[in-house]
Amino acid sequence: MKSPKIQQRVSLKHYNTFGIDARAKEFVSVESVDQLKQLLALDKEKFFLGGGSNMLLTRNVDALVVHLNLKGKEVVSEDEDQVVVKAMAGENWHEFVLWTLGRDFGGIENLSLIPGNVGTAPIQNIGAYGVELKDVFVSCQAIHIKTGEERTFSLGDCQFGYRDSIFKNEAKGLYVITAVTFALSKKDHRLNTSYGAIEKEIAARDIKEPTIQDVSNAVIAIRQSKLPDPKELGNSGSFFKNPVISIADFKKLQKKHPLIPHYILNQEKVKVPAGWLIEQAGFKGKRFGDAGVHTKQALVLVNYGDASGKEIWELAQRIQREVKKRFDIAIEAEVNIL
Repeated sequence: MKSPKIQQRVSLKHYNTFGIDARAKEFVSVESVDQLKQLLALDKEKFFLGGGSNMLLTRNVDALVVHLNLKGKEVVSEDEDQVVVKAMAGENWHEFVLWTLGRDFGGIENLSLIPGNVGTAPIQNIGAYGVELKDVFVSCQAIHIKTGEERTFSLGDCQFGYRDSIFKNEAKGLYVITAVTFALSKKDHRLNTSYGAIEKEIAARDIKEPTIQDVSNAVIAIRQSKLPDPKELGNSGSFFKNPVISIADFKKLQKKHPLIPHYILNQEKVKVPAGWLIEQAGFKGKRFGDAGVHTKQALVLVNYGDASGKEIWELAQRIQREVKKRFDIAIEAEVNIL
């Protein structure tokens, strides 16, 4: 087996969607699980990199950066109604969604155009337009970074929550995910069109009986109308989580701000759009040097060219302070800050 080549002092500008020009002390790209195991055996500090879409580099990485370039997609099993598919961690998430749609496999059409790779999807339980990864998740394969032991995490093992999982809590930094397995529908697809502007977008296209492809096309159109393409303008999608607050706190807030949009989760909790809070705080479209808030979606922080990760993080903290001051709500970064 060919050992992967370790390079010195490599720029990570093209390996993170913010386009931050941080440098890796050492860099290596792995294309197989065996290569990954070889590298894990090295007595070096390691930093694992997937699609680079959910991170903000505020400094150079003084470690061996391991780029997980594991590729492959396959049907594991199927019956008349359902298909189980497996994708390797290095597969681009949106390309994987398109692959499933091309075979008329349903379940992840609402998750179209989410940046990043398959391997990082379970870490934050990616979600959009009323669907979360956990809804179709079967299991994921992972390797323990210290021992090299392989482990399969079931749906229950992963402890999924809103933008949350075991990989953000007690298993944080302990495992590298190498592959993810999903259960998708083959017929009688259950379409989820009630969230956001999907129904409106489908109606505008004069589609009476939408398919999973139609839902995906609607989601893509909505996302493209609001979110900048990272290839053209550095960003990592939604920078902040939508805060979840108690009904009691929400009612107090609603008295002061009658037009506040919200989503009632249950009898105790309400989700409030962070983008609305940030816009009300006056940050939408604002630019501070090359760091800024997108003109169409206040939830998205952008790099207009040569902003450092530190400058973007300072802007994010400024937004957090102002939102807390105005609404007494703490908004958390969804992006990993390094």
